[in-house]
Amino acid sequence: MNPSRIDRRFAKLREEGRSGLITFNTAGDPDHETSFEILRGLPRAGADLIELGMPFSDPMADGPSIQAAGLRALRGGANMHATLDLVRRFRESEQETPVILMGYYNPIYRYGPETFIRDALKAGVDGLIVVDLPPEEDAELCLPALQAGLNFIRLAAPTTNDARLPAVLRNTSGFVYFVSITGITGAAAADMDVVHKHVTRIRTHTALPVAVGFGIKSASDVARTAQFADSVVVGTALVDRIAAGHQEGRSASQIAAGAHEFVAGLAAGVRRTSQPAG
Repeated sequence: MNPSRIDRRFAKLREEGRSGLITFNTAGDPDHETSFEILRGLPRAGADLIELGMPFSDPMADGPSIQAAGLRALRGGANMHATLDLVRRFRESEQETPVILMGYYNPIYRYGPETFIRDALKAGVDGLIVVDLPPEEDAELCLPALQAGLNFIRLAAPTTNDARLPAVLRNTSGFVYFVSITGITGAAAADMDVVHKHVTRIRTHTALPVAVGFGIKSASDVARTAQFADSVVVGTALVDRIAAGHQEGRSASQIAAGAHEFVAGLAAGVRRTSQPAG
C-alpha cells in the first residue's frame, strides 16, 4: 500500500529534523468564501497539516471560541456538503498538504457514513478525528474509513492510562493526537513537563507520530512543545484571530491575511526547534 499523504508529510518532517505545525479552523467561519481564502493560504503561511472543523450545533468538547466559530459558520449556511466543497477547491491547487476533518459523529451520521467516506475521499480528505466515537464503536465509522483509505486519528488524554491505551491505539492511523489538558479546547495552558512525560509514555505503545494540542496559543508555546512532540496543534488562538477580524468588519482578504500572518509566526517556532530523537 502506498503511504498516505499524512505518512509522507511526517516522513518529510523527519527528514527536515523538526516538528510540524498543525492548524485548526472551522469550515465556513465566518463565511464560506472567507473560510476558503484562509484555507488555501495556510500551507504557504507554514501549516504542515490542516485540521478543518466540521460545524456542529452541540460541540461538547469545545470551548467558547470554537463553539462560537461553529455557530457563525452554521448561520452562514455551513453544512457537510459545503465543508467538502472547501476541501475539493483546496485540492485544485494544493496536493501535498494533508487535510483532516475534525468534529463529531452526528453530522457524518446525518450525511450517511458510507456516502460521507466516499465523498470525503473524492474531495481529497486524508483523515478523520471524530471526538465522540470511542474505540468500542469502531465498526460504526473507523473500520469502514480505514478500509476505504482514510486515516482515523484518535485522541489520547492525560487520563488515558496504560490499560486503556491499547484500545485507543488499536485502529489508529496517521498520528496520535495527545490532548494536553483535561477539559475543553481553549482552556489554560498545560504543564509541558508533564505533557512530555505522557508523550514519552505513549511512544512506548506506538510507532505513530504524536501530535500535542489544546492550550497551545503562542509561538513560544509552539517552540517549547516542538522540542518533544512530532507535531504541535494550534486551534483556539487561530479561531480567535479570525473572529477578531470578522468582528472588526474586515474584508475576506484582510481576515485571511491576518490569519496567515499569525500562522507564519507559529510556524517559525517549529522551524527553529529540532525534533527530538525518539
